[in-house]
Amino acid sequence: MERALLVGVYIGREPRREAEESLEELKVLSQSAGAEVIGEVLQHRDRINPKYYIGEGKLNEIKVMVKELGADIIIFDDKLSPAQYKNLENKINMRIIDRSQLILDIFAQRAKSIEGKLQVELAQLLYILPRLVGKGVELSRLGGGIGTRGPGEKKLEYERRRIRDRIAKIKKELKNIEKRRNLHRKKRKKQPIPFVSLAGYTSAGKTTLFNMLTSEGAKVSSYLFSTLDPLTRIIELKNGLKFYLSDTVGFIKKLPVELVEAFKSTLDEIVYTDLILHIIDYSRYDYQKQIDSVEKILSEIGAADKNIIRVYNKIDLISEGEKLVNKNGEKEVFVSASKAWGIEKLLKGLEKTIFADFKLYRIKIKSRFKTFMEGINNWGFIVKKHNNGDEIIYEVYIKYEDMLKFLPKLKGKGEII
Repeated sequence: MERALLVGVYIGREPRREAEESLEELKVLSQSAGAEVIGEVLQHRDRINPKYYIGEGKLNEIKVMVKELGADIIIFDDKLSPAQYKNLENKINMRIIDRSQLILDIFAQRAKSIEGKLQVELAQLLYILPRLVGKGVELSRLGGGIGTRGPGEKKLEYERRRIRDRIAKIKKELKNIEKRRNLHRKKRKKQPIPFVSLAGYTSAGKTTLFNMLTSEGAKVSSYLFSTLDPLTRIIELKNGLKFYLSDTVGFIKKLPVELVEAFKSTLDEIVYTDLILHIIDYSRYDYQKQIDSVEKILSEIGAADKNIIRVYNKIDLISEGEKLVNKNGEKEVFVSASKAWGIEKLLKGLEKTIFADFKLYRIKIKSRFKTFMEGINNWGFIVKKHNNGDEIIYEVYIKYEDMLKFLPKLKGKGEII
């Protein structure tokens, strides 16, 4: 296990507490990557040092700490420029990575599907390309340790031209995967089943809620980004209505832009969804900041105008005296996914939102035309069926405009009652 020293800087009037929280999150990220955090350094400055990120006096302190603590790696809480990388490595003479590279490393460990692995490799290469000057020959020797997984394990030569060739090849492969994904979306569009996506800050409880609603048993972990590949399942409500539910990757502050770019086709699942359930860890005192981080990313990927229900999760962890104040009606709900509290209310709010245009009709069909009703599955949902001698009565949820299109086909075979 690598021994990591964490370094952060907060600027000007930025509250120290926010910087401490960010460093604490960096600690959890480091542990998620498999490191043992042996020390933390936090410096206040008027501005970032363009040469070393931190001040030279603090840099000398860190050199001493590295020897005293026996650190193997230094992890910085912000994105370092290529020049800062080079200067820091020359000064300290040890391996250095930043928050972005750490997150990319975690994604490299977690990716399981072919698409996920390609997306992570693309993000790593996009990150590395402008830093060749900063990292020099060392990049051609990547082979193990935090920040070196993925392309490094393949012992790639990190010359610019070869990296660009590999980037072009990966983008082409991802484009083909995206074409297949779009075909699936088109097929899905032909069905009446709406699509709901879970989104939220990492560790907000998305996967726990997904398991609660689907009984899927997806992996739940205290580590950040424990799962990357989205899961999609069909959920059937008590009244027979159905919808797709998809669990997506968790968001985080300072998410590397390379990841957003590389995971665009996966994140597009959120863009094309009918409803987003924004899962929030309500037990955190700074939950509003996490809400802002997630909504910023949703805006960046073009999903800010989607139907969104805020799901305030982990209410079993808040103090009894704290009030649950609902300010937005059905657009927010309070739950405990682990205790199954508030799930019925969540499903009712979800149903009212995604099935707002569906109405319940009773259709009487002559028995000899019963196979005709199989076609209505392309328009709506058959939730009940009653055999009545020579006739069959169906209870169907369908949109009014689709019923108008369906009526001419019904002529001579049955009627609405």
